[in-house]
Order: sequence, then C-alpha cells, then structure tokens
Amino acid sequence: MPGQHVLRVRTLYRRILLLHRALPPDLKSLGDQYVKDEFKRHKTVGSDEAHRFLQEWEIYAAVLWQQANKSRENSTEKACFGTDLPEEKLNDFRDEQIGQLQELMQETTKPNKQFSITECTKPKF
Repeated sequence: MPGQHVLRVRTLYRRILLLHRALPPDLKSLGDQYVKDEFKRHKTVGSDEAHRFLQEWEIYAAVLWQQANKSRENSTEKACFGTDLPEEKLNDFRDEQIGQLQELMQETTKPNKQFSITECTKPKF
C-alpha cells in the first residue's frame, strides 16, 4: 500500500502544477512555490494528517480545474480564481497554519504591485 500512497501524492502534485499553468504568471509562480513547500513539509506526517492533507489538496485541484475550464470557456471575461475560506475551516487551523495564511496574504498584497489581484465580480463557488 505505501507504493499506492506515493503514487497518489506524486500524481496530485503533478496535477496541481499543471493546473497552475492556467493562472496568471505571478500567481503561478507563487502557487508553484507554495505547493512545493507544502508537499515537502508534509513528507513525514502521520497517516491521519497525510490523509487530510491530500483531501484538501484534491479539493483545491478540483476547484482550480473548474475555474480554469470556466476561464477558457469565457475567454472574453477576466479570469476569476480562488474561493472564500469558510469560517469553520479557519477555526480548525493550528497557529502555524494561521501564520502561513497571514504570510501568504502579505505576499499577495504587497504594495509593489508584484501581484495584480482584483476582486472577481462573479460569485465564487
């Protein structure tokens, strides 16, 4: 079974990096680095945490796939990526995860306009 787990992790990792190709270049760069760091950080976690980690990243990949397809279908409209983080999920975060989320927010909202993130006008699913 460990071989299947490794295959599942590698497949998901590659899928996410491929999906990031649909993102604007600055978000792709940030997303790729974040995914690489997170997957490295979780190499040695216990099976329960590994299972939850993979579930969350599989949800992320599914949402990103839907948004990328929608973006391709509506090429005349501005691409809209991301979802709101439900409060109940935020309440489940450990202090370390909250810190990572804050760092990510600071990185994406730097005043030097390295990233051009604007609010979507369409509702996020």
